[in-house]
Amino acid sequence: MKTIGIVGGIGPESTIEYYRFLIAEYRARTKDDSYPHILIDSIDVSKGVALVQANDLEGLADYVGSGFQRLARAGADFGLMAANTPHIAFDEIQRRSPVPLISIVQATCDYAKTKGMKRLALLGTGFTMRGRFYPDVFSRAGIELVVPDDDELAYIHDKYLNELLKNVFLPETRARMLAIVERMEKSAGIEGVILAGTELPLILRDPERQGVPFLDTTLIHVNSAVDEILA
Repeated sequence: MKTIGIVGGIGPESTIEYYRFLIAEYRARTKDDSYPHILIDSIDVSKGVALVQANDLEGLADYVGSGFQRLARAGADFGLMAANTPHIAFDEIQRRSPVPLISIVQATCDYAKTKGMKRLALLGTGFTMRGRFYPDVFSRAGIELVVPDDDELAYIHDKYLNELLKNVFLPETRARMLAIVERMEKSAGIEGVILAGTELPLILRDPERQGVPFLDTTLIHVNSAVDEILA
């Protein structure tokens, strides 16, 4: 069995989700009472955010890459980051990693392609929504990404950093985020919404919700990881 190495803590709550979902998906597929071998290197989300805010992508790549170096020494065969925003430096982090990495961006793009989607909303931190690392991958697949208006983007970014990353999930924040999605459904012609922040599903995951589908990047990433474990 391949050993997966996760750089987590970015943030902590979504890392817990990764651990739970990896085990559940693996056991759902194998049905033999076995469990996957998982290593987690939990780093400091505050330091990671500070590096991104300073646009120090080399520093971010060094910081996250050192986590994969530790995981490789511990026996990981491949790795992933339990977050979207650090993928802003994915190529540099991969160059620093002794093991191959699974990109949450590429995994989500591949999933959207299988669903025939051509126009999607992108929600996440401001770094993700303003960055090129999602559009660059999706444009190669012929998929257009749409971000919220400036005031909506600022609201989501603020709530992400000051509530969601601190394990604060308020009903009024959920209601405003859903209102933003509904506005985009009506005015932007979107076919789905990428929850491109692994804390967003913690407040927006709702299988009973009507409307365009939400692409839960945590679950998509987990499924790609289990594919690799069992390959």
